Amino acid sequence: MKLFVLALDYDGTIARDDVMSAPVRDAIAEVRSRGVTVLIVTGRILDELRRVAGDLRFVDGVVAENGAVLHIPETGHTTTLAAAVPEAFVAELQRRAIPHRCGQCLVDAGADDAPAMLQAIRALELPLVLIFNGGRVMVMRQGISKATGLQTLLDLLRRSPRNMVAIGDAENDHEMLRLAEVGAAVEWGSTALRAFADTVVSGHGPPSVAEYIRALAAGGTLPTVARARRRLRLGYRDDGREFSLAVRGRNVLIAGDAKSGKSWAAGLLCEQLIMHGYCVCVLDPEGDYGALEGLRGVSVLGGADPLPSPRELSRALRYPDHSIVIDLSHRRQEEKTQYIRAVLPLLNQLRRQTGLPHRIVVDEAHYFLHDAAARQLLDLSTNGYTFVSYWASRLPQELLRATEVMIVTHESNPAEIEALRTWCSTCTPVDASRWEILGRLAMSQAVALPITAEAGGELVLFTLGTRLTPHVRHREKYVDVPVSESHAFVFNPNDHQGCHRARTLRQFVAELQRSNDWDAYLRRGDFSRWIADVFGDYMLATEIRKREAAHRATPRPETVAKVIETIRRRYDLGQDGAAP
Repeated sequence: MKLFVLALDYDGTIARDDVMSAPVRDAIAEVRSRGVTVLIVTGRILDELRRVAGDLRFVDGVVAENGAVLHIPETGHTTTLAAAVPEAFVAELQRRAIPHRCGQCLVDAGADDAPAMLQAIRALELPLVLIFNGGRVMVMRQGISKATGLQTLLDLLRRSPRNMVAIGDAENDHEMLRLAEVGAAVEWGSTALRAFADTVVSGHGPPSVAEYIRALAAGGTLPTVARARRRLRLGYRDDGREFSLAVRGRNVLIAGDAKSGKSWAAGLLCEQLIMHGYCVCVLDPEGDYGALEGLRGVSVLGGADPLPSPRELSRALRYPDHSIVIDLSHRRQEEKTQYIRAVLPLLNQLRRQTGLPHRIVVDEAHYFLHDAAARQLLDLSTNGYTFVSYWASRLPQELLRATEVMIVTHESNPAEIEALRTWCSTCTPVDASRWEILGRLAMSQAVALPITAEAGGELVLFTLGTRLTPHVRHREKYVDVPVSESHAFVFNPNDHQGCHRARTLRQFVAELQRSNDWDAYLRRGDFSRWIADVFGDYMLATEIRKREAAHRATPRPETVAKVIETIRRRYDLGQDGAAP
């Protein structure tokens, strides 16, 4: 992913004995000239920082007092994010003759005075905490840290911590490094912070940080770290161990038969990316991702409404914590193709300019990326794509060579299996017979192919995890768009006068409501079979199948009502009496 934010601690990281390293100042100017926002995040009182660092306009923003004070040097704007330390506490320090300095929101003292300060806090029963920083200790209100202040400043500047490298040296830098996509600790700093960090800046002082900054500026992307802090849980192996993917800027392919759960798996990944604070843009040809709108910060555009114009799309992706789903399900195939081919270059441009969206998901990718023109639609140098396809062999070879994660749901086509095996041929050889597992997968299962680093050179079978957003809030194509006559559900087929046919889910539910006398249908599993075979909604089919199994064990008249309730939980049927 692109580097767009650099957060730097001051004392011990880029400065020693109050004085900032001249090479660091030059390196900051260089990285800013490349469009990177540089922020100082310090425990110092703002006036103290001005005294030792001079004019602060060499950076874009300052988080002072360990997260409690924000300052924009260019405009001079300053704001506080916490209440001042109570006067009673300051008076108590004076009474005890404890040397200290007061900022707007904190009190700073020597670390050796921490026990006496803690006694004062307990005696006065105040909601204050001690925060150590090398040889100093800070006293401030609860719930404030470098991370809370930094996140607020990032929101103000419309920058994402998922495009950020943070560098620190001491105890109060832990939360700042946790917030960043890559947290770096300096080699000469805290041992505990080095153990916690994603990476370590080697060297002996601030000039080494300057070299590290220059290397970041030259690359323009976030450094790859051996241990990824954030992981995406896909499911569980047979032995109960979790199977997850490290969050890195890798291209992902999810392949398998039609209606085999590919979109469910892709939606599972999207959910977790969104919850980790990544900005996701989903190009959704069939309306399968609308349920993601149930998550904070997700909007669905298109559908029955006009598709977003380039200008509207750019506006929608201005906010780092906002993800969008573009629902193309109401458009003809040629319109879908035209729109996706027009919007992909725009998304690439936005990513180069702002770093957003962090991930672009293209479902049914074989329809839109199957020819030579596809190369011009993608920016494979930035990666961060997820492609979903039942015809993966149709995708361009260049795209597949740039794919580092491959997840497969049930795959019955021998030609597709052979193509997948060929793409993984550069990995550790796997017995050809093992690949037969792809054709035997259940609906809830998937396999990570050997090309995926987390698979360890093997075919790793796992059961897909549950999702937070299984409810499909309004899927008109299932609720009111009729299936063909041959796929209709036929009630009472042997009674021609009482025969009724349901071609939509609304009609199906209306017919179920006419009577509770559907015992034979429940025993045969007819309802769940129709939902699975005709609509391909295997998650709903699984829930109904459980109801049918329970009815076979112990017949109950309320089973039909529970089937109706299960459908209603997943679909918005609106007014049941409305005409299709």
